[in-house]
Amino acid sequence: MSALVADTSALVSLGIVGTADTDPLALCLETYEVLIPEIVIDELEDVASYDDAHGCGAQAVLDQADGFTVRSVSLDAAFPLDDGENAAVTLANDIDAAMLLCDEFNQLGLIHASLANTRLVTTPTLLSVFVRNGQMDSAAASAALDLISEARSWETNQYVDRARSLLGE
Repeated sequence: MSALVADTSALVSLGIVGTADTDPLALCLETYEVLIPEIVIDELEDVASYDDAHGCGAQAVLDQADGFTVRSVSLDAAFPLDDGENAAVTLANDIDAAMLLCDEFNQLGLIHASLANTRLVTTPTLLSVFVRNGQMDSAAASAALDLISEARSWETNQYVDRARSLLGE
């Protein structure tokens, strides 16, 4: 099973879909060895305190905490992003993870450049991988992407548009 490190933003995105017909968070936890930095748990708990789609998404992730491993890492004080991305990049590099799941779209170039041997994957791309691998059908992935896009204000996001093209839309 490939190691996948996830940051807060991507986990919230997956959690937003909740208990849809095909739950992408559950698929992720079944398909990969998911590792999460401790600081991401703190961020999820903070986000879960809000009464909105993001809060519900974060709580859905916390409700499935038995499906992932939490690790402690030392933060790189010079890394110019928030502690969650900092810790996720550090953990991915420390364990030589196969993938880093991150939805920090405005800083993907910096995150990509900070990874040693780890592939950077966004939630829309992960959904297209599930379709390509036969774990989700295209309609379910599109519906999940619609729910996430609406909650995360991704309607004009080029990464989401690219994922839609990979889903055959």
